[in-house]
Amino acid sequence: MPQVVLGLDYGTNSVRALLVDTHSGEELATSVFDYPSGEAGILLDPRDPNLARQNPADYIGGFVETVRAVLRGMDPSQIVGIGVDTTGSSPIPVDARNRPLSEDARFAGNLAANCWLWKDHTSHAESAEITRVASERGEPYLAKCGGTYSSEWFWSKILHCARTSPDVFEAAHSWVECCDWITSQLAGIADPAQIVRSVCAAGHKAMYAVEWGGLPSKDFLATLDPRLAELRDRLYDVAVPSDQVAGTLTEEMATKVGLNPGIPIAVGGFDAHFGAVASGVRPGVFVKIIGTSTCDCLVHPKDEPLADIPGLCGIVDGSVLPGYYGLEAGQSAVGDIFNWVVRFTGRSHEELSADASGLRAGESGLLSLDWNNGNRTVLVDPLLTGLVLGQTLHTKPAELYRAAIEATAFGALKIIRRVEEYGVRVDEVVACGGIADKSDLVMQIYANVFNRPVKISQSTQTCALGSAIFASVVAGVHKDAQSAQEVMVVKPSRVFAPDPTEATTYATLYRLYQDLHDAFGSVKWQGNLAHVMKQLIQIRDEVRRG
Repeated sequence: MPQVVLGLDYGTNSVRALLVDTHSGEELATSVFDYPSGEAGILLDPRDPNLARQNPADYIGGFVETVRAVLRGMDPSQIVGIGVDTTGSSPIPVDARNRPLSEDARFAGNLAANCWLWKDHTSHAESAEITRVASERGEPYLAKCGGTYSSEWFWSKILHCARTSPDVFEAAHSWVECCDWITSQLAGIADPAQIVRSVCAAGHKAMYAVEWGGLPSKDFLATLDPRLAELRDRLYDVAVPSDQVAGTLTEEMATKVGLNPGIPIAVGGFDAHFGAVASGVRPGVFVKIIGTSTCDCLVHPKDEPLADIPGLCGIVDGSVLPGYYGLEAGQSAVGDIFNWVVRFTGRSHEELSADASGLRAGESGLLSLDWNNGNRTVLVDPLLTGLVLGQTLHTKPAELYRAAIEATAFGALKIIRRVEEYGVRVDEVVACGGIADKSDLVMQIYANVFNRPVKISQSTQTCALGSAIFASVVAGVHKDAQSAQEVMVVKPSRVFAPDPTEATTYATLYRLYQDLHDAFGSVKWQGNLAHVMKQLIQIRDEVRRG
């Protein structure tokens, strides 16, 4: 009888369950559950566009619904392991029994008592303060997360909660990353101190590293707020990679979905990191997980030199592929920017894509910055905003759409150039995620901007497949993640090759993008932008004349 694993992927708007045959890699069944709370699963506040929360109850409801669906017609004894990935940093305030405070009647309707979703930027002041204080004290904590702490991350959000919702902060016995909380619920762990914590989440978002004793020191945290120092004792001391066991499925959870109890559950991790594993990440492979935002993941051998890289989201031992350093970067909005153009113009993605496909590089005369939701890498600044330059009375919706795609491609190239600048090799680019699967236009533009081939991951469920890969390891089917990759990951067959003419035009446009990037993104920049508009017109006219 085939041995099958269950991969769970908790995204921004929905959860997906995937069953995978551990020996053939065949994806046997999948099911998706859209979170019912809020707007497309996100709890919003019209008074604050930076706020984004989620209802933890949706996570458990999604587990029950999706797992029941994929198990139809399946012998439950075939399921030998479970893996879980989620967004992050998405911490949840919990009580001493590991229950989210959103379930406490005292906090009914209080958004601070819910999960603080990754895209919540309400703590931008706190992140700047953390960066400043750590720099002034000469602390080592920022070196491994690019030199700047982000409002998307763990400590920023908790400090903001302490200052703006002190009643929630005081009631919280602990805070648990979403990926750790879900595994703890499946395993029936009622004491937050007993939760097995993910090094993926801890290392990239909470300034955790073994070399300085785990989380930041109480002395440093007390400098920010004495309440953070007190909280540290109620968090954790150790975090581990996702090839370790977080617990086993309880009888209560097993009964709800029709599984057998006792199934091992892998330590959770972030969706993009697991997507990279399922896309065949290895040294030299740059994996782009492209969705509402992007996350870029690489791995680097531990026996080779690796410098600290400014602006990266972290360099963490074992965070992507155990046994390697994991590197993370990304963009705070990609698909969300395309969706904004759709809403703004009243045209569909299909209509805009069809029209934009008929345009050539530079033909629109437009140049955009991809900062509609701030900049994650390399500037790490949530207070930056989008920009469209070169508009005339003749600018068309499809031109705006294509300019948005090009902007995200330029931002992605900026990241590739940054890691290469610090000695990390990029031999090939592999893309995965909904946009990579569905939009040939986006992928061709990316290949042209990068001036290198872009390969598309074979699986359309890469994050869930990554969870399944780690599930197969804790189940003992494969000895490690690399062995599981060899069996369960199919090599990419779709490749977008760069067009030399388009690549040449984009190389010129990228230099103008760099001018805008540095002028608006760096306080140290000194220069003149008078050439940008005129050069865009020149490029436009040359392209149109052929």
